[in-house]
Amino acid sequence: MSSYQKIHTDKAPAAIGPYSQAFVVGNLLITSGQIPASPADGSVPEGIEAQAEQSIKNVGAILEAAGTSFDNVVKTTCFLADMGDFAAFNAVYEKYFTSKPARSCVAVKALPKGVLCEVEAIAVL
Repeated sequence: MSSYQKIHTDKAPAAIGPYSQAFVVGNLLITSGQIPASPADGSVPEGIEAQAEQSIKNVGAILEAAGTSFDNVVKTTCFLADMGDFAAFNAVYEKYFTSKPARSCVAVKALPKGVLCEVEAIAVL
């Protein structure tokens, strides 16, 4: 059985359910999906661009807490409430994930707290 370490940072929103922000397993960091909630007060910005920015910043805070960065992300999964937001979401996404990791991006019926997007990542340490 491999060892693992739970990752938590106050610079990303606390889990809103029975899960953790992330785990390190071997040399990989696996994050939970990050919605665009402010880590300070849980508020959610308006619009897909602002929400994408906050979701990705939340992922970045977890990456940093684990000692890695966007450059080491090898896979993301992105969830959109409306595939019509795909281009606007991508415009924000490409500013952060410049190494162009493998990615899945799907539209879902609904996301927690009625947000427009959610992002999760797997990174190498």
